Amino acid sequence: MTTIAISPSSSSNKRKTLHDYFATHSASPLKKIKLSPTTHDSLPKPSITPNQTQKPSTTSNLPNLPPGLSFHPNFITPAEESTLHNFLDCESWRTDLSRRTLHYGGTYCFMPPRTATPSERKAIESQIYTASPIPPELDFLITRMISAGFYTERNKPAFCIVNEYVPGHGISAHVENFRFGEPVCAVTLAGSDVMRFHELEKADDGSVRTGKAGKAPRTGVKRDVWLERRGMMVMTGESRRRWQHEITRGRVKGKEGGWRRVSLTFRTDVKD
Repeated sequence: MTTIAISPSSSSNKRKTLHDYFATHSASPLKKIKLSPTTHDSLPKPSITPNQTQKPSTTSNLPNLPPGLSFHPNFITPAEESTLHNFLDCESWRTDLSRRTLHYGGTYCFMPPRTATPSERKAIESQIYTASPIPPELDFLITRMISAGFYTERNKPAFCIVNEYVPGHGISAHVENFRFGEPVCAVTLAGSDVMRFHELEKADDGSVRTGKAGKAPRTGVKRDVWLERRGMMVMTGESRRRWQHEITRGRVKGKEGGWRRVSLTFRTDVKD
């Protein structure tokens, strides 16, 4: 089994549980949980608004990236990163997962704890909450994605999930649910990290929650991709459907001293 690493210097019928995270229907309002911001890299606090005309730098189309994957360094400026931090740190974060999260767009349910009984799990998953729409503070990112040709006005992102990672946090290997369209775009804030991709024998969006993701047959090929701070990863084609991606929890080297990574993942509806 061979690992190809990219160093920082290299530049249908869907499962109900996942569909419920983003299906569109009426739901109960979510009670907000106020949390104090966590420690993160020291950043300037400019009194500015994001630059609407900022253009992404040249795409890193490296030969050992999974097919259909591209990474765009410096997609946002340091000042824009700080503006986003200031906004997100004042939001009300979900804490039912091991990491803090925010949901914008669609609906979702809470994740039952591992110790939940079958009846408790069913009760928790049956409660569907309506997420707030994507806030105007993120509009400049969507506008830039459209200007760069990743989306169209008709097919612009309808959903955004924000994940916060601190040392010891990760995310299990999975493929983005086929209920969403293409591309899937993820912007990294605060800290850089490695994302590992596993090639599958065939397209499979098996759920982590049901255990099907772990049973999806793999070819044995895996590739590590460096997610640079302020850059954006774009998944299309095979990288979006035939490659699982994960952030391993055991990698803590270089994540000392208040290290933190925040990712904003944008998804779109499948259009007829």
